[in-house]
Amino acid sequence: MAAHPHPAEPLHCPRCFPGLLLPPRRNPFLNADSVAGRRTQQTPRVCYTPSAVFDVSTRKVLVVQDRNKLKNMWKFPGGLSEPGEDIADTAVREVFEETGIKSEFRSLLSIRQQHRSPGAFGMSDMYLVCRLQPCSFTINFCQQECLKCEWIDLENLAQTKHTTPITSRVARLLLYGLREGFDKIDLSMEELPAVYTGLFYKLYHRELPERYRAAVGTD
Repeated sequence: MAAHPHPAEPLHCPRCFPGLLLPPRRNPFLNADSVAGRRTQQTPRVCYTPSAVFDVSTRKVLVVQDRNKLKNMWKFPGGLSEPGEDIADTAVREVFEETGIKSEFRSLLSIRQQHRSPGAFGMSDMYLVCRLQPCSFTINFCQQECLKCEWIDLENLAQTKHTTPITSRVARLLLYGLREGFDKIDLSMEELPAVYTGLFYKLYHRELPERYRAAVGTD
């Protein structure tokens, strides 16, 4: 797991979401000093990336129980992004560090935005749930952080009361994807060149049909 950032050294995660730290709006009546001051007051965000590691062949999903929680609720493994780390890399790394399971990124499933959360160091946070495909299945979980780690049947996870509300909702989202096709729920990732020479960004969205990948003209 990534170490929690010190409040004096907030986690910006600019590569995950380049638009999170928005520049001040242009105003012809603002001088350079006021613009610079406004930039220093921008509130950084914390990016937390849990992952639903789902095995389609067994219909089971990987879940953990935190060791240091008052209630032993099932949840998806995950943790904080490191500065300059992509969402997909965070997801795969955190799952392996917590559970010993190797996996591959498949999609972004959901985004929760929250403000004034007690565990977000006084900052706004983004909770980004990913879907991963397991590449190994033998659990070797981190006993310092996790009380339990198991492969649980997806339908049981969607129905149990011993889970967090977000985990339950995403489990039902996965059920929908399993039955109707993951293209119904997946936000796939595409790397595209940025306007800045030599830089790239990751764009997450529903799969775009090939005929729409080029500019669409009028008929």
